[in-house]
Amino acid sequence: MARVLTLTLNPALDLSIGLERLVPGAVNRTRETHLEAAGKGVNVARVLVALGHDVTVSGFLGADNDGPFLRAFEALGVEDAFLRVPGETRINAKLAEADGRVTDINGPGATIDDAAWQRLLDGLDTRLGDPRRRPDAVVIAGSLPPGVSADDLANLVTRLRGAGLPVWVDTSGAALAAAIAARPTAVKPNEHELAAWAGQDLESAAARLSAALKLYAGGIEEALISAGAQGVLWVSRRGAWQAMPPRLAVVSTVGAGDTLVAALLHGVLSGHTPDQALRLATALSAESVRHVGVGNPRAVDFPQLQQQTRVRRLNDVDASAGGAYA
Repeated sequence: MARVLTLTLNPALDLSIGLERLVPGAVNRTRETHLEAAGKGVNVARVLVALGHDVTVSGFLGADNDGPFLRAFEALGVEDAFLRVPGETRINAKLAEADGRVTDINGPGATIDDAAWQRLLDGLDTRLGDPRRRPDAVVIAGSLPPGVSADDLANLVTRLRGAGLPVWVDTSGAALAAAIAARPTAVKPNEHELAAWAGQDLESAAARLSAALKLYAGGIEEALISAGAQGVLWVSRRGAWQAMPPRLAVVSTVGAGDTLVAALLHGVLSGHTPDQALRLATALSAESVRHVGVGNPRAVDFPQLQQQTRVRRLNDVDASAGGAYA
């Protein structure tokens, strides 16, 4: 399997709280609570490890409370290349209601100064120059911590792409716009993040497809769009594809997007056919919403979930025609 580096610049300890219904201003009784070392890149790493890949995790961790991350990385069997910075890693609260609604309460994260950022860049240069440690792909996922700008992210993407590496990015807002301008290999916005980038509402499947085609025409080789129960769009040199997940009771959507990114990257790195790759990624993302956490490819009924996932090719894509259908 492949060697993958995940970069989580602003990780978190995720406090997931399940409750019947959130009533602001009242005492709420929880059904379950779960504290886990997380961050989008860490979640991506979990899925990639489960799918058999050799994973290194990196980014920034607060030195004062890195214990849960140390234990998680040891249990996963990943290489810990996180840089420790003064202070604590933030704690994010995720309130998951019985109807599937999730309320996120996220902290800003530890402030990253210029010296720490340069340490990260220097460490990456050293890794890329060592054939034994050089990754086959890099995933940059999550928000940016204080002190790291959208331009910093864009320069990081440019730096990694200039070194000949596939770079997959999953972020939002100004960071997403800056990353797209730097032309990473892949981006995975959800429908709301895509609409913010496009500057218009994307309520219909046709509108989302048009925006995905625009991403592809602008140099994004793998444009992956998640829209919850409305399915997944994937536009690449393999054509434009759509997948519809099986209908499942939603417990938590936290981790579904991270699962989708990791599983599709797995399919691409493994040389799967487009329908195989998208079917597995969509089904595994759907599996994740049944519980707190990322998708489990060893779930007893996962083969059935793949069979229930509908995948169809929309058409060929011609980048020279501005992302239009061929």
